[in-house]
Amino acid sequence: MSTEAPPVVASRAALEELLDLVARGELTRLPALVGEMHPSDIADLLASVPSEDQRLEVLKALPTEVASETLAEMEEDEDRAELLTELGARRGAALLQELADDDAADLLGELDPGDRDRMLAALPSEEAGEIRELLRYGEETAGGLMTTSLVSVSTTATAAEAIAEIREKGREVEEFYTVFVVGRRGLLEGTVPLDDLILADPGDPVQSLVVPVPATVLPDTDQEEVGRVMGRYNLVNIPVVNDEGSLLGRITFDDVIDVIEAETTEDILRLAGVSDEEELKGGWVDSVRSRLPWLVLNLVTAGVAASVILKFEEVISQLTFLAFLMPVIAALGGNTGTQALAVTIRRIAVGDELPGGRFQVVGKEVLVGLLNGLVLGVVFALFAYVYVPEDGLRIGVVVLLAMWANIVVAGFAGALIPTVLKRLGADPAVASSVFVHTLTDLVGFIMVLSLARGLLF
Repeated sequence: MSTEAPPVVASRAALEELLDLVARGELTRLPALVGEMHPSDIADLLASVPSEDQRLEVLKALPTEVASETLAEMEEDEDRAELLTELGARRGAALLQELADDDAADLLGELDPGDRDRMLAALPSEEAGEIRELLRYGEETAGGLMTTSLVSVSTTATAAEAIAEIREKGREVEEFYTVFVVGRRGLLEGTVPLDDLILADPGDPVQSLVVPVPATVLPDTDQEEVGRVMGRYNLVNIPVVNDEGSLLGRITFDDVIDVIEAETTEDILRLAGVSDEEELKGGWVDSVRSRLPWLVLNLVTAGVAASVILKFEEVISQLTFLAFLMPVIAALGGNTGTQALAVTIRRIAVGDELPGGRFQVVGKEVLVGLLNGLVLGVVFALFAYVYVPEDGLRIGVVVLLAMWANIVVAGFAGALIPTVLKRLGADPAVASSVFVHTLTDLVGFIMVLSLARGLLF
């Protein structure tokens, strides 16, 4: 049984103690308070300090390594760029030197150009050059995620030479899991498992131990695709290569976890008609600005659906019980469409296609709608038959057919609309739900009222 102590995490008591130290100006005791904490928990504490000046004092009081990791763990909206700038070029550069080059590039990318240049000028020229190279790439691309810090050996090396090189390079590389093998001009040839390398005879050529890499990505590959590829092949890191196949860097799984969380949050917000993460972390003005355009669009489309009722005013005036039936049929159609929409967008997002392609998903949802619509239609028809004894049989038929048709159409629309939007190059998560719900409302109202006019008059 392990006797290792559990990690210390941020707590309300720790926050109160930190605020007390800040208020009394006794920050020399801060290292003792946070000594066993993970930088992520320290970042949570720091973000809870109300004043930016106080946060700056806390950051200055932390040891350099702890301060750098804490700053890297903070969210972008927690003013970490402002804190880094306020620390000054010399202290800021000292913190950046403690970080992996990709984390340092992420931080510097948030600074104003002038502050960024001053910070880079304070760094050693070699490190500054590596970070400048990473800053060339877009934030949401493989190049923006990758680190150039890796361990590689030459195809011409022997096992003994490779081990010696790994020992030398490994001291400078944070958490390397893979040894890459490169040939002339830095071309990626594959990887070499450490256990094979250790068990090989010292004179064995590395070339004989090379294992092909299952996948690589280009520096301009979208970060969502990077996460998809790494998940597909269960990779702990993935090499980034240029068009010629030369090794540029690697992306580690911890960075991809952050990407998956960010992309999942973005997809959920878009599916709900919210355009960005300001909704989660911004104020009420940001929420209004984010939601209102989609609500206005929804108002217009709902008005179109409601206008159908005016066309059948004489039917509703004579058959008032339809006012009870229509919302139920429309609601079930909307829920069915939402289910199909969620499944389809998820398939599109993760690249999980059926053997017959994306349009097989449409066929599947139609079949599901046929069966679910039949069952729900029969159940609701029996309910309507009992609830409205006069002309109960014909009313039951109206309800059955309307419910059945609406659920089939809802499944069809929920699968087809995002598929078509994706084919057209649009984001299916943004606009699909508005159109699916409008369509199901229209079909539900039209089917009930048309069938009622045809069968009950």
